[in-house]
Amino acid sequence: MQQLLTGRTGAAAGRTVYGYLDEQGRPHFSDRREDERFELIVRDGEVINSRWNPIDRRRPLPPAVAGAEPPRKGLLALVERPPLSPAAQTALREAARRHGLDESLLHALMAAESGFDIDAVSPKGAVGLMQLMPATAERYGVRADARQTVAHKLTDPRINIAAGSRYFSDLLKMFEGSVELALAAYNAGEGAVQRAGRRIPDYRETQNYVKTVMQLYAHLKPSAVSRMLTASASRGGKPATRVRMEIAPPAAERDAGAE
Repeated sequence: MQQLLTGRTGAAAGRTVYGYLDEQGRPHFSDRREDERFELIVRDGEVINSRWNPIDRRRPLPPAVAGAEPPRKGLLALVERPPLSPAAQTALREAARRHGLDESLLHALMAAESGFDIDAVSPKGAVGLMQLMPATAERYGVRADARQTVAHKLTDPRINIAAGSRYFSDLLKMFEGSVELALAAYNAGEGAVQRAGRRIPDYRETQNYVKTVMQLYAHLKPSAVSRMLTASASRGGKPATRVRMEIAPPAAERDAGAE
């Protein structure tokens, strides 16, 4: 992370997020202005308001702007309070608890992956909230049947979140708690990260993806990213260039230990 993870002044240092809402109302985020649709949302950790991104709800929009079009949620508000069904929210909480993951990190991942669109399908065939490839979902027990293909089943948020969070948890373990490497593997495949010498592959899409998710995560939970930076720096005795998540034991293990 060249911008966010500098160890200079905490998680907010250098943090920049751009975004836009497409015609279907789905948010898209990036760490750079990919094209003319993207507008600056966060600069150096400070939320920036614009006509399209009324993020700071403490400040009312000017009347001329507020009356120009129907009210619409700010892009970061969609990340802070994702438009998920009660069933999906329950599935997310349970998956985070089961695998010792931070809900805020999963929110950031889903925002970057699908914009919280349960029916999203990528050009490569990844499906749903967490944009899982059907072949990956099959590794985690999602099976086709006489009524539905694996791809169709992945449009069910409960199935998608259960398989996707388990996969991400396994990637965190594979890469010894490195959130950045786990995200890179989630985007480009674990093989690509291994071939890159257990570094983020030199793919523009993957580099952009990792930065974007981490910047959204830092917006949602700056204290968590700051703790990761501090822990990484203390282990190496120098400013952190990677962040690591201390993975909590699965819920079953925690419950057993409490007995």
